[in-house]
Amino acid sequence: MFKILDRYIIKTFFGPFFFIFSVLFFIFIVNIIWVQLGQFMGKGLTTFQIVKLLFYLGVSVISMVLPLTILLASIMSFGEFGERYELAAMKAAGISLTRVMTPLLGVAAVLAIMLYFFSNNIIPDFQRKAKNMLFNIAQTKPALNFTPGQFIDQLPGYMVKFDKIYGEDGKDIEGVFVHKKASTFENQQTIVAKKGKFVTPANKNFLKLELYDGYVTEDNFAGKGENVRLKQPDQVIKFDTLVSHFDVSELINKAIEEEQITDDYRFQTYRELNKTIEKSKKDNESYFNTVNNDVLNQVNSVITYMDKSKSKVAAKQQLKLDTVKGNKKLDMISNAYDRLNNLKATLETKNNEINPSVKYFGKVVMYQQRIVTYSFTCIIFFLIGASLGSIIRKGGMGLPVIIAIVIFIIFYIINVGMENIAWAGKMNPYLASWIPNMVLFPFGVWMTYKALTDSQLFDAEKYKSLLKPITKRFSKSKEHKRYQ
Repeated sequence: MFKILDRYIIKTFFGPFFFIFSVLFFIFIVNIIWVQLGQFMGKGLTTFQIVKLLFYLGVSVISMVLPLTILLASIMSFGEFGERYELAAMKAAGISLTRVMTPLLGVAAVLAIMLYFFSNNIIPDFQRKAKNMLFNIAQTKPALNFTPGQFIDQLPGYMVKFDKIYGEDGKDIEGVFVHKKASTFENQQTIVAKKGKFVTPANKNFLKLELYDGYVTEDNFAGKGENVRLKQPDQVIKFDTLVSHFDVSELINKAIEEEQITDDYRFQTYRELNKTIEKSKKDNESYFNTVNNDVLNQVNSVITYMDKSKSKVAAKQQLKLDTVKGNKKLDMISNAYDRLNNLKATLETKNNEINPSVKYFGKVVMYQQRIVTYSFTCIIFFLIGASLGSIIRKGGMGLPVIIAIVIFIIFYIINVGMENIAWAGKMNPYLASWIPNMVLFPFGVWMTYKALTDSQLFDAEKYKSLLKPITKRFSKSKEHKRYQ
């Protein structure tokens, strides 16, 4: 049974909590609107459809909004207690700061547990709804997924860019660039046109483009050696009108299946992500073994060639490059350079192929761990906020908000920095997910200790007295000469 003091403390906390949560949620939603809204406005979607989609996309920000809300609300509520001398009155009545913090610590723990279940069960469902809705929009309004002036790779096998999209339902386009994705040994094709338009095809599994006044640049590299490919001229075909069909059945058919898209790790719960992580780990290990074997075979071929060269001159003394004639010397150097250059190119190619697999594994692991880590962040932020509020003893939206924002920015920078390092494969993603909490937790414990011992952490006079011996050396004496 809650006592009157507990009810009063919790009531004081939830006053700023709901206000701050609504403001922060609105700010994060505005950021999503700023990124997404330009793709939908003026293209036939109703206001309800836009709001619904933005809500689906915005639910995921709660996992970041809630910890920051707890930090701000705890600083403001304990700051108000100190500013109104309520903390002093409680301490005078024999109530310790630990007793005052206990009910709100319980509230923070409950909110942390709720955030875990929300992130684990509700956010994946809304992520799935958002992606299905985006696919449905792509089916009925094919131009909606294209942002003017940006390269888009949503069309399977192609990279496209449109400088301008306009007209009724956004069907008219200008400045068209379409590039067919292909490896080094496949045929390449690029289409450039001044104007074009989207045409509704009879078969909805295809996206139809009519392009006007442009060029088709293509080559014929498939199955040919390097020397032949270097000499192969590009073929440029000028056209007045060109009709292109792009197979989008992979996207549309998934969207038609009524929210049954399951090929994204963001749709999965914590336990389901364990299976995805294990599968990704096995696939990576298998691929790494294949890469290692390929590289080792190429290295062994170079070593074998060098051993054969040594065996030919074994009867003679050790071969010195300076004693070899000019033409033979150049041939040997050129051959060695070509082999090393090929080995280097192979290593770079394999490294580029490995990077996406490593990045995907890091993304899945960090997404799974953040379901848990953000819940712990709520408790850490409460310890920091409650301690700072009791030390600062200032309520309102002034100094407490500035300090909270600075702490959150530090947390966010560490979070993003560790994320990029883990995605690059330079750090274990499990460790990278927990480092922000590992950095802030000792700070939260230290701040709690300072608050419990009534530390004058933000007392300016205290720091002036500490620096006084140093400043005194550089300040001139103001005593009048006649008194010296």
